[in-house]
Amino acid sequence: MHPKRFRRGLAPTVLSLAAGFALACASDVPNPLTHPKDGPPAGNPNAEATCGIPAEAGLADVSRPTTIVGTGTPASCTSAAFIDAVARGGVITFDCGPEPVTLTLDRTAKIFNDKGPEIVIDGKGLVTLSGAGKHRILYMNTCDRAQVWTTSHCQNQDHPRLTLQNLTFVNASSKSETEFDGGGAVWVRGGRVKVINSRFFNNVCADVGPDVGGGALRVFSQYEGRPVYVVNTTFGGKQGLGGACSNGGGISSIGVSWTIINSLFSHNRAIGNGANPAREGTPGGGSGGAIYNDGNTMTLSLCGTRIEHNEVNAHGSAIFFVSNDHSGDIRIDRSVIRNNTGGSWYATYPQISNHADTPIVVTDSTIE
Repeated sequence: MHPKRFRRGLAPTVLSLAAGFALACASDVPNPLTHPKDGPPAGNPNAEATCGIPAEAGLADVSRPTTIVGTGTPASCTSAAFIDAVARGGVITFDCGPEPVTLTLDRTAKIFNDKGPEIVIDGKGLVTLSGAGKHRILYMNTCDRAQVWTTSHCQNQDHPRLTLQNLTFVNASSKSETEFDGGGAVWVRGGRVKVINSRFFNNVCADVGPDVGGGALRVFSQYEGRPVYVVNTTFGGKQGLGGACSNGGGISSIGVSWTIINSLFSHNRAIGNGANPAREGTPGGGSGGAIYNDGNTMTLSLCGTRIEHNEVNAHGSAIFFVSNDHSGDIRIDRSVIRNNTGGSWYATYPQISNHADTPIVVTDSTIE
């Protein structure tokens, strides 16, 4: 398809409550990762990243932490100390000294559903969590009995409410996971989750499969269909740092809405083969270079976000968005989508794969 530039191209739509897109009347979120020591900064550094932040998507208060990981030195910030802190829940901060530090985890940190309702992990712009290329970094699942059932309706409960802020997630892998696959760095089902001022570098999940996805982040079943907020966050950012998975090199979900603000997706890859459902003789996958959304009644909202230099083998070099009941919609404002490569089935806009009847609103954006 010949590249085209779109400005203020409008299609009819109904604004979903799940969009949570009241961006104009809220204040910005201060970002301590503007000048990180290593790697690209958190968030979209380009001129279009001017969208305001809804109060609900703002930074969590960490002035009274439940647990402080570390006692002032890098050596005191251990894998065991972090994993224990996550198991206790509440508000978690770090005291690892004044310089950036990397905590290399020897196993996945798991959230217990009765240790909230608010769970916050704040790295203060100094903490990197590494999966050592072997395992996922963080897991939350309201329907996992091992993590404690707290309601009779685990698929639709308002807690835990997880906030990840001012953190870097690197070198995680969920390739060994079978029951809860995808989500190389972070896997979430139920409650709520939001990500602010964070970075995801070189995280991976399964190489093939028609449904598995989310090199960095995979999410299911958010409370009342409310959106996952992603604010001032970078997925990849330069060659060699992007995520990779069968689908959704950056993020993946089923039946979940997203509101993504002032963020950057680049150099992520959907490396599966054969799409979904898998073509005969193929293992399936290969869709959604940056973003893979599947399911029913969902909204993908982008504002001030750049998606570029992502790759696919099947569909949606930037975005794969399929609402099975044709009830979903996409809203793109003050964003740039360009130079994503591969794939096919581009019915409405280049680099975005969706049903032809999916309502899409594009304002003050470039798609080329």
